[in-house]
Amino acid sequence: MLRKRIAASRDRLFRVALAWSSDPMCADDLVQDTLEVALDKVHQLRDPDRLYAWMYSIMHNGWRHCLVQRQRRPECDLDSYPVLSDSNPEQASERESAVVRVRRAIARLPVGQREVVTLVDLEGFTYQEVADILDIPIGTVMSRLSRARGFLQSALRSFYDDGVRNGTSLRRVK
Repeated sequence: MLRKRIAASRDRLFRVALAWSSDPMCADDLVQDTLEVALDKVHQLRDPDRLYAWMYSIMHNGWRHCLVQRQRRPECDLDSYPVLSDSNPEQASERESAVVRVRRAIARLPVGQREVVTLVDLEGFTYQEVADILDIPIGTVMSRLSRARGFLQSALRSFYDDGVRNGTSLRRVK
């Protein structure tokens, strides 16, 4: 049962790994390593209800190791990542533009803030679970999350303000 849940968590882990690394190949390697360790050490899991928190801890350790190896964040072309499209080409274009802007803004966050905001806002972990996963005090989680959300709000405000202005500037022509 646990082995199936571990194997089924690949997409979920990949989403966070991609947000942390901004590199699909690195994210894929990170997830693959995480799954391998989790499957190999599943017998060490004490509380099956905390499976995902345990797996994110494993992935975080691998991510830290990766950061030490690289010593710097590589630049990547976020525009090339696939975005789900809508049936309406205009809506699809707007959605793609929004997704690219959000990805760019998240990639500009410091690593610690990026980790916290993705675990809380993308994966829905509690502050305490994130503190346990990242092995940091809960106050640090709250502080990093607040700064990350503030940065993202300010970084994305102009995009959404432009959209509102563009939407309200339309007028009826008879």
